[in-house]
Amino acid sequence: MKVVILAGGYGKRLRPLTESLPKSLLPVAGRSILAWQIKWLKHYGFTDIVLCVGYLWEKVKAEIGDGSKYGVEVTYVIESEPLGTGGALMNARRELEDAEMFIVINGDILTNLDLRRLPTSIEKFVGAIALIPLPSPFGIVDFEEDTLTIRSFIEKPMIKDYWINAGAYIFTKEVFTYLPYKGDIERTSFPKMAEEGRLRAILFPDVFWMSIDSHKDLEEASKIIKDIYPFNKAE
Repeated sequence: MKVVILAGGYGKRLRPLTESLPKSLLPVAGRSILAWQIKWLKHYGFTDIVLCVGYLWEKVKAEIGDGSKYGVEVTYVIESEPLGTGGALMNARRELEDAEMFIVINGDILTNLDLRRLPTSIEKFVGAIALIPLPSPFGIVDFEEDTLTIRSFIEKPMIKDYWINAGAYIFTKEVFTYLPYKGDIERTSFPKMAEEGRLRAILFPDVFWMSIDSHKDLEEASKIIKDIYPFNKAE
């Protein structure tokens, strides 16, 4: 099955690092974000990758090439102007029109969730979104409500009463009837699909997941990622 990586953004919040590198090539523990993603996909058996790129795309192509050094096959779809996540996927339609279903991931996430759990048959749905519990940015304190005695401290737990978009999706080709030519899929297509009851949730309650949005995220990911990814233990 083909996997589309949406990696065309500017990464403005990561300046000045992204003044000379696209966000997808920023280093995390000695590898670029994109290299980690490709190795993650390869580990779970996904080797046919479509890269949607724009800003400084030449550097991405120079670094990743045809994907052979990672044991995958990479095809490039280039944006001449920023199109947003929805527009970027629409721009890749020619590469995907022969596929009944395909996976899409955001190019700024690091996770070990098993994409093989995404359904290969979704019946009445146009697509399915991987959801994870809301990661708390803070540690929390657990205490007895009657005596206010503190029981424990929990460092940055996953809050399982709330679920967030993990930036990983599977779609049928019908999704192209919902996509804009320019704009973000989260603001345009998803609300329409949800309104029509055409969007399914797939829950991943116990996975590692980070969105790289700040310098602090890069630092934290670099400290823990080698212990999180299963393929790393075999290298």
